[in-house]
Amino acid sequence: MQDHKCDNEINEFPIAMAYVPWQKFSRLFDDLEKAYCTGTIFPDLDKPFTGRRCV
Repeated sequence: MQDHKCDNEINEFPIAMAYVPWQKFSRLFDDLEKAYCTGTIFPDLDKPFTGRRCV
């Protein structure tokens, strides 16, 4: 069995640290159908993707 260099490289990376700001509970969607379509019941979290496709 061959010993590949990449087999042990995963252990050399540091553990990631994430910053997650506190969120304040504000309002809910009045229309649950719209909430279902957007994927969240919180209007503040409704952030449609507006980027462009990679070429």
